[in-house]
Amino acid sequence: MNQSFVALRLAPIKRSFVLGSKLTARPLASNATGEGKPAGSYSHTLQLPKTTFPLRADAVRREKQFRERCTDTLYKWQLENNAGPQFILHDGPPYANGELHVGHFMNKVLKDIVNRYQVMQGRRVLYIPGFDTHGLPIEQKALATLRGRDQESLNPMEIRRLARNFAMKAVANQTKSFKEYAIMGDWSNRYLTLDPEYEASQLEVFKEMVVRGYIYRQNKPVYWSPSSRTALAEAELEYNANHVSTSVYVKFPLTAESVARLGSTTAVEALIWTTTPWTLPANCAIAVHRDMDYVLIRVSQENKPDYQLLVGKDRLAAVVELLPRGSTTDVIRTLKGSDLEGLTYTSVLRNKVCEVLLADYVTSDSGTGLVHTAPGHGKEDYELGLAHGIDVYSPVDDCGRFTSHAGAALEGKEVLSEGNAVVIETLTAMNALLFKADFTHSYPYDWRTNKPIIQRATPQWFADVKDLKNAACESLKHVNVVPESGRRRLESFVRGRSEWCISRQRVWGVPIPVLYNTQTGEPLLTAESIDHIIGVIRANGGTDAWWTFPVEAFVHPQYCANGEVYVKGTDTMDVWFDSGTSWKLLEKRADKGEQGAFADLYLEGSDQHRGWFQSSLLTSNAVRGVAPYKALVTHGFTLDEQGRKMAKSIGNTLAPSQVIDGGKDKKAEPAYGVDLLRLVVGSTDYTQDVSFGPTIFASFGDTIRKIRSTVRFMLGNLNGFTPEMAVPYEQLPEIDRYMLHELYHFKKAATTAFGKYEFFRATQALNHFTNTTLSAFYFDVCKDRLYASSSSSLERRSAQTVLRHILINYTTTLAPVTCHLAEETWEFSKVMRGEFGSEVFSVFQEKWDQTDEAWNNLKLAEDWVALRKIRGLANRAIEAARKNKLVGSSLEAELDIYVPLESRLGRLLKSHEKDLCQVCITSRASVHDLSGAGAPVTDGAFEQTDVVAAFDNDTKTTIVCRRSPLCKCPRCWNFHSVATDTLCGRCDDVMTSVPQQ
Repeated sequence: MNQSFVALRLAPIKRSFVLGSKLTARPLASNATGEGKPAGSYSHTLQLPKTTFPLRADAVRREKQFRERCTDTLYKWQLENNAGPQFILHDGPPYANGELHVGHFMNKVLKDIVNRYQVMQGRRVLYIPGFDTHGLPIEQKALATLRGRDQESLNPMEIRRLARNFAMKAVANQTKSFKEYAIMGDWSNRYLTLDPEYEASQLEVFKEMVVRGYIYRQNKPVYWSPSSRTALAEAELEYNANHVSTSVYVKFPLTAESVARLGSTTAVEALIWTTTPWTLPANCAIAVHRDMDYVLIRVSQENKPDYQLLVGKDRLAAVVELLPRGSTTDVIRTLKGSDLEGLTYTSVLRNKVCEVLLADYVTSDSGTGLVHTAPGHGKEDYELGLAHGIDVYSPVDDCGRFTSHAGAALEGKEVLSEGNAVVIETLTAMNALLFKADFTHSYPYDWRTNKPIIQRATPQWFADVKDLKNAACESLKHVNVVPESGRRRLESFVRGRSEWCISRQRVWGVPIPVLYNTQTGEPLLTAESIDHIIGVIRANGGTDAWWTFPVEAFVHPQYCANGEVYVKGTDTMDVWFDSGTSWKLLEKRADKGEQGAFADLYLEGSDQHRGWFQSSLLTSNAVRGVAPYKALVTHGFTLDEQGRKMAKSIGNTLAPSQVIDGGKDKKAEPAYGVDLLRLVVGSTDYTQDVSFGPTIFASFGDTIRKIRSTVRFMLGNLNGFTPEMAVPYEQLPEIDRYMLHELYHFKKAATTAFGKYEFFRATQALNHFTNTTLSAFYFDVCKDRLYASSSSSLERRSAQTVLRHILINYTTTLAPVTCHLAEETWEFSKVMRGEFGSEVFSVFQEKWDQTDEAWNNLKLAEDWVALRKIRGLANRAIEAARKNKLVGSSLEAELDIYVPLESRLGRLLKSHEKDLCQVCITSRASVHDLSGAGAPVTDGAFEQTDVVAAFDNDTKTTIVCRRSPLCKCPRCWNFHSVATDTLCGRCDDVMTSVPQQ
């Protein structure tokens, strides 16, 4: 039950005394204590806030003043001085191939927030920034700089030099930007995947996987990018849901023996359906399901001979719809798929007799129930062909063009365009095409070139994941995954693969350290050989030696004596293998004795579930038998304000510099500085996709100003305050002890949020504490004693003591997110903290939580929650009086509060009667018993009645608001004076203690 109503009555003004106030009639003129001060001027006698801390900071300029000490200097200091356990956040290396975007900013700032919080927890943070510097995208961008030059004429070392230079320039530019974002880390020892020692360590991981039997070579279908001319891993694909293929229904004639086996005297054709007509020249089999029903049908057309088709029974209706108008069909016979096993047919484009095979993956969901099988162009096709001894056949070259094996009509034509069309034309001319149509479906694209890929059989190196994936998923059970849904996503990617193609046909990368026997073609890949190759690479400055030294330098002596001749392999490793072995560099940096994961945390975007998270998990389990991380945190992608993914194609990408330094038009695109953008990141639930845009930045600009205003209020009122002036907790007024209780719980909430990587909950707690607890309540109610009480009074020093505690904990809470603002605040508060002239140089050297367990007082908090509800009810009564022009300021008001005194709320209000005018910011407040008849009839007052929910009870409470009959004190503005232009008793006492001049 929660009833409320307002009753307004007019009543004559009634004079009364102010509780606890001494009345005086001291004339104004006698109180002017400052030379040259006009009569009646008391501002110089008030303790008004005084600070040079600016409300509006020139963020771009001021942030630079604090950056060095809260980044490089701090990083070195904490490693040398923090006594807590080591904390390792291992950096997933960003790709060094271009300018940074806001997604990079979000990723690095999230990591930085974690690290700064851990530093303030007293831990020694190890954070070595890394860069992914190999791979096709870098190679392609480097080659693109050779305008007008024939790229095909370049030798491998020329390409590698170009790519290295391009990568190093990108690393330099990105490093500069990351440091401008105030990312604290060991930048002088950053790791690059092109560093010779990193490459050698990567090869050592490869060797261990060879020794354990995880590495093998096979000629089998892989994802192949004609646009990049290399094999790709699943993680390097993006799927285009609107890709349009030409689907075809093709008739394959059964051989005479198979026709006879079916008991037919008329030619029979097996009907297949495919969305990749270009693979038909590689057809080697037709697959059917053992338990599916198939039908042999007769197709009749006017003026044409009848013919028979073999199709799946469940697909018959769909197939009939495709036949020429006027066709009629009859079912001649129904057979099981098992009855079709071993039938033979002619593969029309190869003119080769092939066989019908059984396969469990065949379904009746689409197509015809008979599946075209090309072992050179599909994983399931390959496995079926392998089981039946069928050779892998793929007449397609590295550029995605048909080879001569496909026939003169197709040779040299691109399979995805002209070649596809010629295949269809040829089928039509052979009367083998029943039907064709456009088919829109999801299709894999090369994520770098944004062009479609193909599946193509080539000899590649693989990591066997079949036996490894169970161990990898088991190790994930010991990892803290945030959000928890990330665990399921990562597991699904790991369990969904049985192999990992790790070879690439490019030169910019780490070579696969294999030698091939020139006579047999057999690879030489032993531990001894790899060790020898690693030694040569280490001794000669890195993997460039693979391309510059003769093959003899890499042949281990034990393989030289047999007279065998070898050549070096030309494949390089998948860049996911490069970055996926980065945990290796932590071996020497992690605390000794660490048997489990070296890294406390990996934190990256959700796309890394199929990328770095997965490759790191697999390589670490293969070599060490454990996951490489103790915790795994995933963030979403960056969106614009309309919720669209940022992309250059739609022009909505955002460079962090646009926000930090502003655009050309500073009114339209202001320079917000780094901290505002850091606050956006720290205030959003990053486990979802995060939006960035001008409206959002403007809103956070208001938030920053509110925080600065809050800090400024505290700094101003702590001017001149030192720790020696602090009031012991036991002597603090109840309202101040209540505020320390609120501060205690605010800090605990922030600590919990940071500890769970839920930074947005910490900033939410900060905003609520700022707006609701401080600005709307405590700052409001303590201004009078801060400004008007004597500087050394207990009541003023009590409030200052609390403000000091608040400011210290408020600043440390700000620090992980808005590090520059926290440092600026800390700099202005040195005297208040008693640290002026000390060796402490940064807020991050402060203890994170400087609250006291003694402040946690639930009984006190329960009382003050009820008192704040009374304040809210009083504000409504005062506002009603103000609207009716009875009062202006709330200080003009007097309150009579009627409540059943036998209730717990009544007893509380009566015991706090002297505090209520401070709580409600009025000149007087009195508590009366609310009898059964209700509040006494009062003429001319504003009455507010409500049911106040407090202490698990609803208590009817009436507040009567009237204008005070007393006069305004010219010094404190309370209506406590008995005459106009006369000081109130409190101010008279203060002025008496001020030396006269």
